[in-house]
Amino acid sequence: MHRVSFLIATLLLSLPPLIISATPSEAYPEALALYQARNYSDARIAFQDIVYANPDDATARHYLGRIAMKHQHTETAIEHFEKSTQLDPTNSDYFADLGEAYGRAADDASVIAQIGLAKKCRAALERAVELAPDNLEARRGLVDYYRQAPSFLGGGVMKAYSQAEAIRVRDLNLGTLILGQLYVADRRFAEAITLFQELCVAQPENYLAHYSIGRIAAESGEQLVLGESHLNRCLQLTPGH
Repeated sequence: MHRVSFLIATLLLSLPPLIISATPSEAYPEALALYQARNYSDARIAFQDIVYANPDDATARHYLGRIAMKHQHTETAIEHFEKSTQLDPTNSDYFADLGEAYGRAADDASVIAQIGLAKKCRAALERAVELAPDNLEARRGLVDYYRQAPSFLGGGVMKAYSQAEAIRVRDLNLGTLILGQLYVADRRFAEAITLFQELCVAQPENYLAHYSIGRIAAESGEQLVLGESHLNRCLQLTPGH
């Protein structure tokens, strides 16, 4: 009898200690608080614990992907983002972040690998917009992609302009800035100035809109008097600048 008790006690001591973890409802607030406080190392551990308890938790995997991106661990981020989109294929943000990760990976890849990653990047971003047309970050990612990618990879300047216009419809300030940058890059200075003038009319105290007109005029040498007047307006908006 004593020998049986001794064997049971030995067996129990040899087992790993029992880990009592918080339930998902208790763990999420703590993990999110750590993430929002930019304590990414501890946040990663907290979200890993959630995934350990529930491997099919798409949200926790998505945050692990974001944390990996913060640490420049792009391959790890892609793994988490791919899993999160598989677990929840209706979440636009998951696809938007996956597209960004593919794009970052393409920057450091070989020429052959870049082609495959570029295609995945475009597909993920387009899917994000398809799922949520008001996802402006996804549309902004598509502006960059269409602007830079060659036509055989689905790129195109007109596609970039189309996305910028769509952003402007939804957010006048952000869309004007993005569309204005496209105009300037294509040396369409007069159109860029007109664009920012429209923003000034809609938002008379928008410092960046006034400054953009002055900067474009100075860089292009066009409409210098107009540019000077808007820069003077900037000084009025920020006395002592």
